[in-house]
Amino acid sequence: MLDNHNNRNLSDVFKELQQMQENAQVSSNLDAPHSKNQEPKVPKAKRSFAFRFDRNINASTSYQKSYDLKLSHIIVGCGILIVGLAVLFPKNTSFTQSYAKEVNMEEIAEYELNRHRLNIQNIISENSDMDRVKEQVTEEREVEFITEYTSNSSLPRGEEIIMQEGALGKENVTAVKTYENGDFVEEIILSKEKLVEPISKVIDVGTSDFLAKHKVHIGDMMYFVNTANLKEADKEDSADVAEVRQYLDVKLLELPSEEWCKVSFDNVEGYIKTSNLTSSYTTPNMPEKNRIQRLLLKVNIDMELNRTSGLTLNDYKKIFTGLPNDKNKIFQDNYTAFYNAEKKYNINGIFLASIAIHESGWGTSQIANDKKNLFGYGSYDATPYESSFEFEDYAEGIETVAKSLVKYYLNPSGTKIYDGETAAAWYYNAPTLKGVNTRYASDPEWHNKVFKYMEDLYNRLQ
Repeated sequence: MLDNHNNRNLSDVFKELQQMQENAQVSSNLDAPHSKNQEPKVPKAKRSFAFRFDRNINASTSYQKSYDLKLSHIIVGCGILIVGLAVLFPKNTSFTQSYAKEVNMEEIAEYELNRHRLNIQNIISENSDMDRVKEQVTEEREVEFITEYTSNSSLPRGEEIIMQEGALGKENVTAVKTYENGDFVEEIILSKEKLVEPISKVIDVGTSDFLAKHKVHIGDMMYFVNTANLKEADKEDSADVAEVRQYLDVKLLELPSEEWCKVSFDNVEGYIKTSNLTSSYTTPNMPEKNRIQRLLLKVNIDMELNRTSGLTLNDYKKIFTGLPNDKNKIFQDNYTAFYNAEKKYNINGIFLASIAIHESGWGTSQIANDKKNLFGYGSYDATPYESSFEFEDYAEGIETVAKSLVKYYLNPSGTKIYDGETAAAWYYNAPTLKGVNTRYASDPEWHNKVFKYMEDLYNRLQ
């Protein structure tokens, strides 16, 4: 019996209750008269009373049966209902537990969570829009490269230099694309497959305040503010390598720190403090001072005289203007003649002027005044005045002596000189002061005396 009850559900119980009610109604109809017209047969004399009496009795009996039947039905139905509930919900099982046997609560929670995420308007729109199209594609695409920045103490602060150019990569992309009325709307990436890795772009960013201040880079020229010694290492107590004079230029090689730098001076490398260097940006007149200092470095008693001095016409003007011993301003008035002779005959013009100063006593000799001959050219020791050449002006004498020195004293035999001629080298020993002294003057100290004038003239450039 219990097994049968366990196999029934609440719907079956109610169906049985309804069937019992229908059966009870049928039974009630059987006990009642079959028709309103059918009446019990009684004698006619007693018909009226009997009819009323019988009807009252029948009515009372029928009411009692109906009442008894309904009450029994209710009692039976309640009993069945109680049994059904007991079967469906055992005593040791709660409603929640019984309900949970049929419904997974986690699935309900997940459904509720997802349900709130739905956009009904979008769903309706997407399903009703016949022009909305989706397609899955797989295509090769470019992959952007990244840019990396690296600090570089060998660059001026804030300056950037590209050390490595970037390159795009490639990848296969599978995606779902959505179009509305032929226009692209969105896409959803499903997967990516790298084909070629992108190459990063590398940029160095400068951090040096020293380089930024002087507007220079590694490899540029800088200048010494004061005469100082190059060091073997970037330390004060390091050994000296070479002395570098004020205004001279050096090539910047390295910048190990903001305090020290490595430089090259005429192929000699060493370290110097950055505070002793400047640039043409910081000190605009430094290149000109460096040029003069470079010229002065070449001035020595053994310097070659069969080449130009490197001085400009303005340099000559500066040297010969206002000379204290040039009382008659002969040299001041003829500095262009010395410059022109240098350029035309490839001879050091300062050397030429120094001979003229030495031989004429700054242009005060009688030969110089009378014959416009500053060199005593053609003179012999026995008859210096009489044997000396006479010129129309000082410029003619300057040019004549320049040509003679180039052809006979300063160049080896066969050297191409001026006007298509070659050097005769009759009195050539060497293109130096000592070499010229050998055959040009009888005074063995002549070369030292001439060189002293050369130094004085060159130093007027500073």
